[in-house]
Amino acid sequence: MSNSSTDSDIENAISNEEEEYLEQEEESPAVAKSHRPGFVSHNSDEKLGCGKGIIKDFKQTVGTWWCQEMSNFSLKTVGVSIFLFFAAVAPAITFGAIYQNSTNSMMGAIEMLLATAWQGIVYGLVGGQPMMINGATGPVLAIQTVLFEMSNNMDIPFLCFNAWVGIWLMIYLIFAAFVDLNRLMKHLSRFTDEIFASLIASIFILDALGNPLNQNGIYWYFVEDHKSHDAFRDDPNYDYLTTAFLSLTLMVGTTATAFLLRSMKHARFFPNQSIRNIICDFAVFTSIVAWVCIGNFLFSSVETEKLNVPDTFAPTLECCDASCHTSWPADCPDQEAAWGRRPWLVNLMDTNGKPWAPVFCAVPAIFAFILVFLDDGITWHLVNHPANKLTHGDAYNYDTVVLGIMAGINSILGLPWLVASTVPSVIHIQAMAEKDKNGRITHAVESRLTHIGIHLLIGASVFALNVLKMIPVPVLYGVFLFMGIVSLSTNEFWQRFKMFFMQGSRLPDYPFTKYLPKNKIHMFTFCQVLLFILLTVFRSVKVIAIAFAVVIKICIPIRMYLLPRWFTEEELILLDGEDDEIEALVEKFENDGHVEEVVDEAEDQNAAFNYTTDAAYTVVPARTANKPRRRRKLSASLKSVFSGK
Repeated sequence: MSNSSTDSDIENAISNEEEEYLEQEEESPAVAKSHRPGFVSHNSDEKLGCGKGIIKDFKQTVGTWWCQEMSNFSLKTVGVSIFLFFAAVAPAITFGAIYQNSTNSMMGAIEMLLATAWQGIVYGLVGGQPMMINGATGPVLAIQTVLFEMSNNMDIPFLCFNAWVGIWLMIYLIFAAFVDLNRLMKHLSRFTDEIFASLIASIFILDALGNPLNQNGIYWYFVEDHKSHDAFRDDPNYDYLTTAFLSLTLMVGTTATAFLLRSMKHARFFPNQSIRNIICDFAVFTSIVAWVCIGNFLFSSVETEKLNVPDTFAPTLECCDASCHTSWPADCPDQEAAWGRRPWLVNLMDTNGKPWAPVFCAVPAIFAFILVFLDDGITWHLVNHPANKLTHGDAYNYDTVVLGIMAGINSILGLPWLVASTVPSVIHIQAMAEKDKNGRITHAVESRLTHIGIHLLIGASVFALNVLKMIPVPVLYGVFLFMGIVSLSTNEFWQRFKMFFMQGSRLPDYPFTKYLPKNKIHMFTFCQVLLFILLTVFRSVKVIAIAFAVVIKICIPIRMYLLPRWFTEEELILLDGEDDEIEALVEKFENDGHVEEVVDEAEDQNAAFNYTTDAAYTVVPARTANKPRRRRKLSASLKSVFSGK
């Protein structure tokens, strides 16, 4: 059979499978999703423009599952809510402090806490995907920092400028949902998802261990002139190294204890499974409480950095005068006291005599829209990944409207914008899931109660700021480290990256390690590494940070148009396909008797690769070494599976 005929057979086979899944969805959407996990309803064949997608999303999520998601209370709900409260409140305060420095106190920790609390509670009640957690992210912070610098250069009050950009952002997001722009999310695959998720997870880990960009992390306690030591320099008994080693102990202890208690679920200890489940559900909370007590009471004589929260609940900006265009005392150091604090509502007409400013704000809002739209979409795609076993459906268009309106409200109140936060969302699912002994999710409890509980606690913390001041920052670094490690453990990109440093004959058991040669696996991973580095650079350099969203967007056409030039379609299925696609391909191998042939061919290529790279250290399997090498390419073997040869 000719190559063109083979390609035609492949396309027909794939087309027939697509039609079967679409027929299943028409009969029962829930059943269709269970048969094909991760099947996104925003496909090009179904016209969801003119607001139809918004209505459909609402009906299949809020309209179908709201009562069940609001009534499935359990002890796990309490434990997860408390754990994720600490996981959310610490970044909120940290980001708030960075916002305060970046915007000359126009926004700060109080604004961030308020935005996180009210948006989380409302989204928990009306949002379409309650397993998703909203929060501040580095890219959004970078965008709003650029807006602050733009407003200063144009001599327009920042809060007014930011508010108009936020209003345009809201309009763009609502319009995108109305025309079903989220159908573009079908082009996302693990390739892009894994790069973005790895970037966010790396930020959490770096912020725990020592981030060179913002000087957060345990490492910086070992630097004598770090700002964390400033408050204690007048104390003759203060020793920064003692503080550094205690901080390191608190962080490692918090992380290790959380993992230890989490592992009790499948341990042999304690009388019954119910007790083990409770210990697992409250693992992180128990670890936090234990190490906060150790730091504050057992080592009370050693000073450690505590959470830096405001003393009162009020807008951060203290104004030099009634216009509130300047910040006291930075802009008026000779003034003995501030005129007062800014009002909560932003004056949209305060353009400093530039009536064209509201219209001009539509331009920077385009960059903000691209970033927010992609940030939300990629996180939603990760949340709804088949491996997470979520069955209540997605709500891309509906949630785009909800978050767009919330961004508009935050802008008018002078609050930061919040987007779907990747790591907390993944951790939320992991915490609410039941897993087998191999760590794979078998079932996930989809509840709105945890989402509401987390943000109710954050709202309550605004009125208990003195309690938050008792929490040592190193303990929260331990929580960050725990979250980052857990998030990376489910990331296939990270697993393949580690294979660069593994012995070739001892790679983990994945379909792609069984059926593909190592050089193909490493080549695919290397492409992701390059894009990961590029994203990191664009995120880290303020001058080009506004183009971060564009770089994320570039990942999509690279996967769609460039990678198919280097990899066959079947190789991309094994490396980047959904679980059901991979299972279908492997099943074809087994049914048609091609498993041995394809595996042998991959081993032949691995033998050649090992000989040229690490011949002195790699042992080639005996049956591969003693067998004549096949000349036919892997792609030909795989195509024969689809063509039925």
